[in-house]
Amino acid sequence: MNTNHNPTTAGRADRLADDAREAAEVRRWQTHPDVVALRVERVRAQVDRLCWSGIVLGLAFTTANVQWFAAAGAAFGSLPWLTAWLLDPTVCLVLLAILRAEQVTARYQVHTGAWVRAAKWLTLAATYVMNTWSSWVAGSPAGVVLHSVPPLVVFVAAEAVTDLRDKLTDAVTVAFMNATRHASAAAPAMAAGPAAPVHEPNGTAHEPNAPVGEPVAPDRESATPAAARPARRKLFADYVADARAAWTPGVDITPAWVREVTGCSRGLSSRLAAALSDATREGASADD
Repeated sequence: MNTNHNPTTAGRADRLADDAREAAEVRRWQTHPDVVALRVERVRAQVDRLCWSGIVLGLAFTTANVQWFAAAGAAFGSLPWLTAWLLDPTVCLVLLAILRAEQVTARYQVHTGAWVRAAKWLTLAATYVMNTWSSWVAGSPAGVVLHSVPPLVVFVAAEAVTDLRDKLTDAVTVAFMNATRHASAAAPAMAAGPAAPVHEPNGTAHEPNAPVGEPVAPDRESATPAAARPARRKLFADYVADARAAWTPGVDITPAWVREVTGCSRGLSSRLAAALSDATREGASADD
């Protein structure tokens, strides 16, 4: 019986093993929260550029129709004709200011109030009415459709881009939570160590080398002050545990409340609030 090892099969197995190790390394970095955050930021930038381009072009399309509506047949070059050009930019600048602010608040998942939404809808509704009024009066369905598309696209884009930014932030939070969960699961095994100090011998006690009554010089490790020893870094799970201990039913879990009870940073508070909200919901579901 031939027992010689096949070099071709061995070489193929080695190549597969190398490919497996390389794939595992690539996957480990692809799922790293910092890499995920970098990719999400690139997608967020692309989404912002495309949405802003569509919004600006749609508002620019409505400018001429709104000017014609505001001029109301005034003579070309007259003062009413010139001032009519100011109406559409007045409405559009307010709308763009609101959308720019929501671009930042949605990034950190801070929800705006009712007045902000009312102002956004009012400016969009005013743009739509002024842009389509002449077509409605003339009874032209084609004109109504033509002049309705740009304002409606701007309206839908203004609402959708806020939700998109919020979900992109959720994607970064989920990646961070998954990485933290794996790190927390591996922390107990890594933290386990020998019960006795490394430098402490196992066996009988040493005989004192100094005369009786003379104080023995303390060990170097025990002489090191506690303040000089490096403190353990506080993990994300520790912050969650502190917030969970401080939380009571009926307390609204917000980033500001999390910062108050844990002392964490502003950038970490939103992720802690999301994690604590998920944990409390899971606990309530388990109780039910």
